[in-house]
Amino acid sequence: MKHGAKGGTRVPDNQRRRTDVVVIGAGMAGLACAADLIRAGRSVRVLEAADAVGGRMRTDRHEGFLLDRGFQVFNTAYPQVKRRIDLRGLRLRPFTPGALVRTEDTTLRFTDPSRQPGAVADLLPGRLAPGRDLLALGLLTARDMLGPVAGLKRRPDRTTLTALADAGISPGLVERFFRPFLSGVFLEDELETSSRFFHLVWRSMLRGTLCLPSAGIGAVPAQLADGLPPDTVRLETPVAELTDDGVRGEEGTEWPADTVVVATGPRAAARLLPGLDVPATRTVTTYYHAAPAPPLREPTLLVDTRRRFLNTCVISEVVPGYAPAGRSLVSTSVLGPELPGREATLRADLADAYGESTGAWEPLATYTIEDALPAMPPPWPLSRPTRTGPGRYVCGDHRATGSVQGALASGTRAARDVLAADRARDAAEARHD
Repeated sequence: MKHGAKGGTRVPDNQRRRTDVVVIGAGMAGLACAADLIRAGRSVRVLEAADAVGGRMRTDRHEGFLLDRGFQVFNTAYPQVKRRIDLRGLRLRPFTPGALVRTEDTTLRFTDPSRQPGAVADLLPGRLAPGRDLLALGLLTARDMLGPVAGLKRRPDRTTLTALADAGISPGLVERFFRPFLSGVFLEDELETSSRFFHLVWRSMLRGTLCLPSAGIGAVPAQLADGLPPDTVRLETPVAELTDDGVRGEEGTEWPADTVVVATGPRAAARLLPGLDVPATRTVTTYYHAAPAPPLREPTLLVDTRRRFLNTCVISEVVPGYAPAGRSLVSTSVLGPELPGREATLRADLADAYGESTGAWEPLATYTIEDALPAMPPPWPLSRPTRTGPGRYVCGDHRATGSVQGALASGTRAARDVLAADRARDAAEARHD
C-alpha cells in the first residue's frame, strides 16, 4: 500500500524536511484532518506509532480468519462517511436490520418493518411489547428519522434512560430491548449516555445500513490513507513529545513543523498536551471463536436481557470471507477487561443463548480495547474546541462523539481551524506590511 513506510532509527534528510503540519495519529480523525489540509495546499506528515493505519479500526489475519480488533459495525448514513468514503469500493455486506433478543425463556426478534415488511408480525402487540409501547416507539422513531438533525441537537440533554421514559417507553420494553441493545452501542449498561447522542445514533441506524467491508473494518481507514499523497504517513514512528519547533520521536528524530495536530486517543493526547481535559472511557473485550458450523444461519446481532454479554454474532454469516471454507466465526463482546475464567463461562452462556452446544468451539483470539469509546454523560457537547494553543490542535472522537462520524467530524474541524488560523495570521502580516 502506498500509505505506509516502515519506521526506523535513521530517517533520510528529505523525510525530515519542515512541513506545514505534523499530524500525530493515523486513525480516522488524523487521516480526515490530513486529507483536508493537503486539499487546501498544505504540506502534511502523519506520524503513526502502530504498524498500520486505522487506530481502533484494524483487522488482523489469523489462520485464515479476519479478526477485527473488537466488534465493529460500519454505518453508511453518517454524513462524513458519505462525503469521504467510496462505499462501493468497500464491497459492503449488511447485517439484518434488527436484532434477536435472548430473554430468560425465549428469543424475540426486533425488526425494522420498513425494511423487512415480511417480518412485521414480530412487532404485533404482545410479542415484543404491548401496543402502547409500540405506539410510543413508532412516534420516537418517526421524530428521530424524519425531523431535522438540528432539532435533535437542540433538545435538552439528559440520560438516555430518562429520554426513553419521557417518550412513553415502558420500563418493560427498556429492559427487554433498549438496555441490552444500547449497551453494546454505548459500552455501558445503565443507559446514562447523553440522550442527544442516542437520538443521533437512532436516526443514523434508521436512515443507514449497518454493515462490514468484505476485507474487514481496517479497509475503511486504509481507503482514506490510500487517498493521500505517497509517503504522507510514516508508520512505526511513536512521538515522545511536542517541541517548540514541531515534534520529537521516541528515537530522537526531530520532525519540524509550524503546526501540530494531536489525533490520538485520549490518554496519548493528555500525555502530549499536558492539561488537556479528556473524558473517562469505556473498556470492552471481544472474544472470537471458530465453530464447525454456524450456530445462527443469518447475519443478525443477538443481545441478552440478562447482560451476560453485550452482543454476539456469527460474523461469517455477515461476511463469508471472515472465515475459511467449512468453518464459522463467532464474535462476542462483554463489558470491561478480560478476566480469568471468563471465556469458559462465556462459552456456556453462548450455548444457552444460541441453543446449541459450544463444546467444539475453538477460542481464536481475545481483544481487550481500552478507551474503546469516551463516556458521554449529559450534558455532552457534540463538538469540542480543537485549538489548545498557538500552533497546537487536538482531534478525535473523544472531542466529539464516540463514533466514526465523531472522529471524522473532529478531524474536519481541526483542519478547518488550522486553516482559519493561517488566514488570520496572513491577514495580520499583510496589515503589518
